[in-house]
Amino acid sequence: MGIELRHLRSFLAIAEEGNVTRAAARLHLTQPAVSRTLAALERHLGVRLVDRSTHHLSLTAEGRAFHDRAAAAVAAFDTALDPERLRHRPLRLGHAWAAFGPYTTPLLRRWQHEHPETPLELLRVDDRTAGLVRGEVDAALLRGPVDAPGLATEELITETRIAALPADSPLADRTTVLLADLATETVVLNTVSGTTTLDLWPASPRPAGTLTVANTDDWLTAIAAGRGVGVSAASTADMHPHPGVAYRPLTDAPAVHTVLAWRDAAPHPATGALVALAREITRT
Repeated sequence: MGIELRHLRSFLAIAEEGNVTRAAARLHLTQPAVSRTLAALERHLGVRLVDRSTHHLSLTAEGRAFHDRAAAAVAAFDTALDPERLRHRPLRLGHAWAAFGPYTTPLLRRWQHEHPETPLELLRVDDRTAGLVRGEVDAALLRGPVDAPGLATEELITETRIAALPADSPLADRTTVLLADLATETVVLNTVSGTTTLDLWPASPRPAGTLTVANTDDWLTAIAAGRGVGVSAASTADMHPHPGVAYRPLTDAPAVHTVLAWRDAAPHPATGALVALAREITRT
């Protein structure tokens, strides 16, 4: 026999009322129906939950242990189906690095002021879609091509690229850098969520050495340690300043497109408002 929510509700009513008759009245059921439901739950669990030896029923040790779990399960079910909570659940905005660049703080402040009923949670997820495909976030700020199926996108900004250099590198003394200047260096590549590959360079000259990392923190650490150089979008300099890393404009590299993405089939109710606000902030 499968246990249903009604079994848990009946048990909790009996536990709180201490009497089957009052529990039945509370549930708008008959006393025999509530008694049968409790007995079925006990058979399924293989333990006695309620001590029936006195007029005022009390929970057995097993019943007291089961009570908290049953209450949590019922509360979780009720919360999941509460339409008010569905309307006002947090909007989780993912990013793999650099968030929304210089627009990050204006976006968060404007959203808090204009949509206080729906908290906006900014989450960093080291993943190509910043957790969007895996369902960890409701929307995501992504850079570079977005080819995952089932996603809708809105292009927001186009960013220039920068070179990330060890602070003591001779290249850091320059005001701008070219791709050819980096071709003699080891290039640090974030292969999990970054947008830079060796295809950024022409066939010749192309960097001969690479060092792969899995996230922005390791990328910065490797560059600061002098193990290589990096290439990123301009927002990285705003969001990830580092005393050991010098950022310089990379004048001959193609731009990077930043988009807001969300699951097309089941968007968060506030997605449209987020798209509109992000678009407005970048155009004012």
